[in-house]
Amino acid sequence: MENVQTALWVVVILVLMAVAFDFMNGFHDAANSIATVVSTGVLKPGQAVIFAAFFNVIAIFIFHLSVATTVGKGIVMPGIVDTHVVFGALVGAITWNFITWYYGIPSSSSHALIGGIAGAVVAKAGVAALLVAGIMKTVVFIFVSPLFGFLLGSLMMVVVSWVFRGFRPLKVDKWFRRLQLISAGAYSLGHGGNDAQKTIGIIWMLLIATGYAQSGDSSPPNWVILTCYSA
Repeated sequence: MENVQTALWVVVILVLMAVAFDFMNGFHDAANSIATVVSTGVLKPGQAVIFAAFFNVIAIFIFHLSVATTVGKGIVMPGIVDTHVVFGALVGAITWNFITWYYGIPSSSSHALIGGIAGAVVAKAGVAALLVAGIMKTVVFIFVSPLFGFLLGSLMMVVVSWVFRGFRPLKVDKWFRRLQLISAGAYSLGHGGNDAQKTIGIIWMLLIATGYAQSGDSSPPNWVILTCYSA
């Protein structure tokens, strides 16, 4: 009984660390979604924070837990994961997030977490414990995401400039200030549907490793989902 209680307390501590990472992830990344509406004066900072938080939370009802499944089961061999691996992954990701925030360096919290998981597993069991398909999917999109954003952003700028070339600047400004709310809301919704799931995935991985969940489960416990989206 004493060993079970000790294991439970270890799990609780690691879950709290994961939630802290989730909070820091929002602290680190979510500001991007409201930067435009605040800098242009569409919303006050306090209003923008509430606005972004709302769309981040409702993502739980819209997006499937595909990302959580990838992180929880698709990056490394689940049988290799233990509390030491999860601890190492979280400490590495949290430390990197803090460093990049402190020095104002743009960085992906999600990739920091996945890198932390992979690094901790390699240190324990070597590269053979990595699932190549999941790792490659992550690595490819590190390069694809900014390239796709660049191309789509350039295309949208050309299209918008051409469509509104004959309109008065004041009228265009009035409409686009309103449209910024849609873009900021969509960005926050996507952020909630993607980033919170990374933490869901690592907690799910922890629960499977410690016997509090089964590897055959199709989804993590509901309390994990609610906790991560609330953070």
